[in-house]
Amino acid sequence: MAPSPSIPKAAFWMALSIASFLAMSVAGRATTAELNVFQVLELRSVIGFFILLPLVMMSGGFAAMRTQRPLAHIARNVIHYTGQAAWLYALTLIPLAVLISVEFTTPIWTAILAVAFLGERLSRPKIAAVVLGLIGVVVIVRPGVGSMDPGHLVVLGAAVCFGVSVVLVKSLTRTDSVVRIIFWMLIIQSVVGLIPALYEWRNPPLELWPWILLIAFTGMSSHFCMARALTYADATVISPMDFLRVPLSALIGWLLYSEQIDIFTAGGALLILMGNLLNLQRKAPKPAEVAAS
Repeated sequence: MAPSPSIPKAAFWMALSIASFLAMSVAGRATTAELNVFQVLELRSVIGFFILLPLVMMSGGFAAMRTQRPLAHIARNVIHYTGQAAWLYALTLIPLAVLISVEFTTPIWTAILAVAFLGERLSRPKIAAVVLGLIGVVVIVRPGVGSMDPGHLVVLGAAVCFGVSVVLVKSLTRTDSVVRIIFWMLIIQSVVGLIPALYEWRNPPLELWPWILLIAFTGMSSHFCMARALTYADATVISPMDFLRVPLSALIGWLLYSEQIDIFTAGGALLILMGNLLNLQRKAPKPAEVAAS
């Protein structure tokens, strides 16, 4: 039986989700300062598998993880892996708040792609959401005004990849459980990333292991907590809470890395938020869809 709606419980789980995402950003920057992006992702997938293992056993064991759609899982995870690699690389190039702001265009790309691949209708709110989101990105990136940071394009590419991933997960949730989707995510991405990770592999220093464990744990907890929040409140409640990551990431960037945020980033982030809120003028997503990010 589904839990009864509860805003306080939804807020509690979203607070944990936001804390996990922010911790993952800090851990990602710490690990990529010492290791290449592919090695970080490989360690995250392998460690994440062992973190997930008890839940796999509680869900029927490995036999219950069999899927009838291996090609869909492979396609989704190759694209998702590419997005994660781009996201981690962008962490080393641009301020946290800028990265998180542009990343929030993911639901907008999802709306566009869902029309093309899932046959969803492109309503007026969705069109307005897409337009506002694109304007927000232009305000933040400001192409043609000075030299555009390559990190902007990298994180924008990551957001598009995450949008494709969400669409594919929407399709997969028709036949597969959340645990099965995450199980195959960890398996496939560990295989996909093995050779790139080994190419420049270096043994992590002892002091880096807490960060590695943190990025592996928060990679799982962030999505689990968001899924729990969505069982207590719909996306129209959850999404504005999630957008708190933008000012909080700006605060963390200022405190830890002396990063400054300009008015263009703040204005662009506000436009993207407005676009996301317009995009929510539809049925709330299933909790399973959070496995896409």
